[in-house]
Amino acid sequence: MIELIPDMPADTLGFSARGTVSGEDYERVVVPAVEAMLATTPRVRLLYHLGPDFEGFEAAALWDDARLGFRHAFGWERVAVVTDVEWLRAAIRLLHFSIAGEVRVFADAEFERARQWICEPPAADDAKA
Repeated sequence: MIELIPDMPADTLGFSARGTVSGEDYERVVVPAVEAMLATTPRVRLLYHLGPDFEGFEAAALWDDARLGFRHAFGWERVAVVTDVEWLRAAIRLLHFSIAGEVRVFADAEFERARQWICEPPAADDAKA
């Protein structure tokens, strides 16, 4: 199951995953939210929390995630993934190059730090002219 994290800034989406995430979860929650935000904002910030209640992804969810990420490869300003699931942390570190924006992985205990980081303005040397 995926739910929107409430009270995020206007250019930021937050999702929290629990249990087993299905392709239907992506198609019902994630894809519409991302598409709607990208219709009004050129680059989105994304906070994705896969906490202790997260059990895994169905294959369809992984496929939907990859398609969405690659379709909007230049649509991400910052992505913060919060999880203690080691295979996810390793996969994100390995594949972060496919996203034009800044990507960071945080431990579950660092959720509030990730939320702060995702909301911070970009550093002066990261600012787009």
